[in-house]
Amino acid sequence: MKPLIQKLPLNENNSFVAQTFRTPEFEVGWHQHIEFELILFTEGAGMSFIGNHVGEFETNDIYLLGANLPHTFQKREPDMIASAVVVQFKENCWGNSFLDIPECRHIRHLLSTSSYGLKIQGETKSELFSLITSLETAKDFQRILLLGQCLDLVARTKEYITVSTQEVKSQPKEKEVIDRIFQYTIDNFRDPISLPQVADIACMSIPAFCNYFKKSTKKTYIDFLNEIRIGYACTLLMETQKTVLDICFDSGYNTMANFHKQFLKIKKFTPLQYRKHFANNMGLLQNNIHIIPE
Repeated sequence: MKPLIQKLPLNENNSFVAQTFRTPEFEVGWHQHIEFELILFTEGAGMSFIGNHVGEFETNDIYLLGANLPHTFQKREPDMIASAVVVQFKENCWGNSFLDIPECRHIRHLLSTSSYGLKIQGETKSELFSLITSLETAKDFQRILLLGQCLDLVARTKEYITVSTQEVKSQPKEKEVIDRIFQYTIDNFRDPISLPQVADIACMSIPAFCNYFKKSTKKTYIDFLNEIRIGYACTLLMETQKTVLDICFDSGYNTMANFHKQFLKIKKFTPLQYRKHFANNMGLLQNNIHIIPE
């Protein structure tokens, strides 16, 4: 199964998309597109899959994703409402040679770096929030200026982290195997998954599959599966009052011992410590005058 090739609607009066997508339009599976994507989450929370990265997204998070970088954002619960302002643009939306001028060298570097997926941090996140929300309603040349401001801000401050270590691959046949495994795992991680199962999906022997997955993603398949399960557990710890035992089983683990072991390995906290840490941080944010408005 190849990732969905997404194509958002673009009318004749615009050179790029800047639009809010809310449930059910928010829900898109593992996909990619030739456009760069700047995405601001305005409602909801859940799991982020970007290249070989597995993490969590929350309301007000902002990402810049490179062209053809496969990704999906999955809500924590099926009945949750989620929405995001999505800005999709091609490298030549300003014209074929605009980014070649010397004044754009920092933008060129930013777009190149975005092939690993960027998660915006710090004060840049707050400033970018207002620019992106303004961009959705801007008209004519103001749209071009605001998009340039968004990229210039991120490029200058460098307040971002790269989230994926997997380069965008150009070999379609090789990439199709990984994409098929990623989609299967995203869809089924709450259920038992064995190496023979995924090796069969990849049409490989178990040793060949393990070697191939490690070479392609720079992590073992079991590590990848645990990252997804623990990421999902984190969203449940943050957003629900479920017991740790219930979250253990909901996340695809059969024993509390293994759940605790993997959680501590990946997050450096126990599940209860993580919940307490998150609750404390939320309290600090609510008292911070720089908090991004809902």
